[in-house]
Amino acid sequence: MTTDIGYAHASGKTVHTIPAAFQETLTLRPGQVALRTVGGTRQITWREYGERVRSIAAGLAGIGVGRGDTVGIMLTNRPEFNLVDTAALHVGATPFSIYNTSSPEQIAHLFTNAENKVVITEPAFLDTVRSAGVEIEHIVLVEGSAAGTMTLAELEAAPKEDFDFDAAWQAVQPQDIATLIYTSGTTGPSKGVELTHANVVAQIVGLVEGPLTVGLDDRSVSYLPAAHVADRISGHCANLFTGVQMTCVPDPREIAAALPDARPTAFFGVPRVWQKIKAGIDAKLATEASLVKKALANWALGVGAQAARADLAGTGRGPLLDIQHKLADALVLSKLRHALGFDELKVAASGAAAIPPETLEYLLGLGFTVTEVWGMSETSGVGTYTPLAKPKPGTVGVPLKGVELRLGEDGELLVRGGIVTHGYRKMPDKTAEAIDADGWLHTGDVATIDGEGYVSIVDRKKELIINEAGKNLSPTNIENTVKAASSLVGQVVAIGDAKPYIAALIVLDPDTAVVRAKALGTPDADLKTLAAHPEIVAEIKAAVAIANAKLSRVEQIKRFTILDLGWEPGGDELTPTLKLKRSPIATKYATEIASLYLTPVPDGVVNMS
Repeated sequence: MTTDIGYAHASGKTVHTIPAAFQETLTLRPGQVALRTVGGTRQITWREYGERVRSIAAGLAGIGVGRGDTVGIMLTNRPEFNLVDTAALHVGATPFSIYNTSSPEQIAHLFTNAENKVVITEPAFLDTVRSAGVEIEHIVLVEGSAAGTMTLAELEAAPKEDFDFDAAWQAVQPQDIATLIYTSGTTGPSKGVELTHANVVAQIVGLVEGPLTVGLDDRSVSYLPAAHVADRISGHCANLFTGVQMTCVPDPREIAAALPDARPTAFFGVPRVWQKIKAGIDAKLATEASLVKKALANWALGVGAQAARADLAGTGRGPLLDIQHKLADALVLSKLRHALGFDELKVAASGAAAIPPETLEYLLGLGFTVTEVWGMSETSGVGTYTPLAKPKPGTVGVPLKGVELRLGEDGELLVRGGIVTHGYRKMPDKTAEAIDADGWLHTGDVATIDGEGYVSIVDRKKELIINEAGKNLSPTNIENTVKAASSLVGQVVAIGDAKPYIAALIVLDPDTAVVRAKALGTPDADLKTLAAHPEIVAEIKAAVAIANAKLSRVEQIKRFTILDLGWEPGGDELTPTLKLKRSPIATKYATEIASLYLTPVPDGVVNMS
């Protein structure tokens, strides 16, 4: 069920499609930079953006791409993604992105489902694309050249004769499919979520009237995969609708280094990014040689945390704490925000997975509020958000404008509104399972809704642990409580389905582990060595003990093992957006999991009792 609502553009016009929004944005400040790379080595103004889109669109039409066709895009976060994606939308096509970590088999599944005859990519991914074994009529490289491909410059140099660019984009209708977002495939082959222009407009309207109050004077960063709904809609499309300037960061691991250059006023981070920011501050303090500086920083952070807790509780800071906070902010906190690149941050958001409330409180203590958002590919991105003026850590807030929520009999969160997809591409059975006859999307998330309308996500319905005694437990809650206790913890997997107690697999955070290795006098130690180091094991055990003190008795981790390797996004254990692939993990680590329940306790297993 989608509703054709319009977006009130800053130009004064109401628009109903992505191309219409982009064409209006071009008129506002044509000489202003729309897209840039880190360091400003490349800068593209809105005028140049519009000219390139017109040129690429004519070239796409020249190779036969038209309304309703699909175009595959496998690129890093670089301006060419924005250019070719926007151009494809202007000919009425449906561009979709492929995760850069995808295997040939996964790409074959996507191309078979999407039925695209064109792929736009870069040399690094060419072999993988070709290894998929799906017949592609045109492979376009945005840089370099290779046999059997054409360059983007060649595409633009061969426009379709008599191509009417304006007629093409004006023919695009709200119910046309704007993009396919392929789900991350935590439970099986990925599904292609079809999002229409009307879905995208509804999402942008909800965002700008809710958490994302940005415009032409604001700055954002594109670093998450373009195949993920957050970057595709809340990043790329928000840029087209609002004119917010975007800095492209091709390697997400470089985001911390890029932020002081980009200085975003709006920033979306998955929980792991926010936790890494906290871990970075902790690591810097741990290695601070000056005892005076370290003491001052710890005092300031403590004052910030006290002020945050007082604000959240609504009790007021009181005159003494208020004075202390102003001093702490002037001496330390403001300098930290500047060093992070967040000194002008107005809108900070966390989503894609649950974030520990302690992390949100810590960030609030640093001087900015993070709105926690909840959503899915099927909801065009964000479905709920915590208002910046009234955060409530532990919840994902209230619904976007135009979104209806209710709970099913089993506590499952149901969503309806203009942001909800009409279904999955060529999967009518899956569509019928997810969206009922009344238009309610069955999200698969178990939730609660409090008296103020704030939603709290308990966990994925299919991921709840049912222990030996029949008790339903949330693995995510257990995992986040441990991660909040120590920056040394990278990933946690709670185990316990049909078991007598909760156990866990723990993976060290590689960056924090490097800092610890230096402190231990073993700077060259690898994760395998560190995972068995007595002091590392003791620190992890202490973190689990801290977490256990906050968990109910039945949730407490009784045993754990530290795995001696790291987990990479898009690998066997994590999706590209860092969600746990629980079933593959259970299979791959079956031996380690079994050892957690053996008597006597095997070597390598830590017993908390």
